[in-house]
Amino acid sequence: MAELLSLKDAVARLVHDGDTVALEGFTHLIPVAAGHEIIRQGRTGLTLVRMTPDIVYDQLIGAGCASKLIFSWGGNPGVGSLHRFRDAVQHSWPVPLEIEEHSHAGMANRYVAGASGLPFAVLRGYTGTDLPARTDTIKPITCPFTGEQLAAVPALNPDVTIVHAQRADRVGNVQIWGITGVQKEAVLAAKRSLVTVEEVVDELEPRPGAIVLPSWAVTAVAEVPGGARPSYAAGYYERDNDAYQAWDAIGRDRESFTRWLDELTGVKA
Repeated sequence: MAELLSLKDAVARLVHDGDTVALEGFTHLIPVAAGHEIIRQGRTGLTLVRMTPDIVYDQLIGAGCASKLIFSWGGNPGVGSLHRFRDAVQHSWPVPLEIEEHSHAGMANRYVAGASGLPFAVLRGYTGTDLPARTDTIKPITCPFTGEQLAAVPALNPDVTIVHAQRADRVGNVQIWGITGVQKEAVLAAKRSLVTVEEVVDELEPRPGAIVLPSWAVTAVAEVPGGARPSYAAGYYERDNDAYQAWDAIGRDRESFTRWLDELTGVKA
């Protein structure tokens, strides 16, 4: 059964140096507040996983939390590049960053395999790309029934998956709606999971298209109103486009980023 914790206590208990950590969310419900708490607690050596890393991953990488990134696309959506990500890959600042790149389909199928207790997933999605030549975790496999050449990718089983959702009840059942991406699969694939939510309620009211993650599948729930900002939370608040645009200038310059990081962590200049 999920435990109700503060965000600070949940991150301290669930996220450890050297862990493989997935913070999933697609266009909305991105667990930004949890990412910031990881930075505040000074976690290092993390393997960060996400299908579409955006500015919170840029922040985690710039803060020196990550040693590796497993992903399928990275950028500041609607704006441009992730400059802290680029600096880490090109110049090893603040620490070197190893990258493992897949397709969207490959990442999604890796999570599904992990959630299903399977060792790998099989798909056609890499045909005609150069990713198999550049990524060691993409291997050719022959279908035993048709002889077709396919690609195999290993299951993803993060040490901890963190997602944001709209609601949870007081025993830890989680309700999430809107564009859900691979949040459910990423939680089910993980050894531990944290769900930050807009609010904890006495009872979850049924909603069309909503997913309920049962309490037994979640390690901890933390009530964090606004925990997805500047992304949006369907039914609660809209996307802060200005914040994404502002990040481009902050992330582009090491000194500007360092000032932002000092402000986040409470370090006085």
